[in-house]
Amino acid sequence: MGDVTAILLAIEGGDRMATEKLLPAVYDELRKLAALRMAQERPGQTLDATALVHEAYLRLVKVPQAGQWDGRGHFFAAAAEAMRRILVENARRKKRLKHGGDRQRVADDDVAQKDVNEDQVLALDEALTRLAAEDRLAAQIVEMHHFCGASHEIVAESLGLTVYRVRQKWTFAKAWLRNDLERIQA
Repeated sequence: MGDVTAILLAIEGGDRMATEKLLPAVYDELRKLAALRMAQERPGQTLDATALVHEAYLRLVKVPQAGQWDGRGHFFAAAAEAMRRILVENARRKKRLKHGGDRQRVADDDVAQKDVNEDQVLALDEALTRLAAEDRLAAQIVEMHHFCGASHEIVAESLGLTVYRVRQKWTFAKAWLRNDLERIQA
């Protein structure tokens, strides 16, 4: 049993000291995942990888269900969902009128093509909600891969699946999301 799973079991058992051990045990991995995700965001974000990890961690340990994770995979899936929610909330905040949401953004030639704007984040969030209603595992894999930046190998390890199964679900989810987003835009 890994250190993270042991700590999570101790938290579930009511060990208050175990909560203090959780952040140091998961911080480096969460920080890497958040850094990968934030590298895909538009330059000049007010949210950085460290802030994303800290906000996600606070949300994970402050909810009433904190400590009820079924091991390492469940915890990292919950972290991916928390990061998704934070990024979506951030995109919604930026779209509000008082934050300049009515202004048209002008593309800069120096900005990489992989930059994601707020409209795309919100559209993906809505599409993921629809996908989760049809295939929760596929939606969870997209959350971990897209919002956390986790590789197929990390997703497989976290969810207790084979890399092959994760790739199958990832391929299905990409096609499903592409079809759903094209249908909505039409």
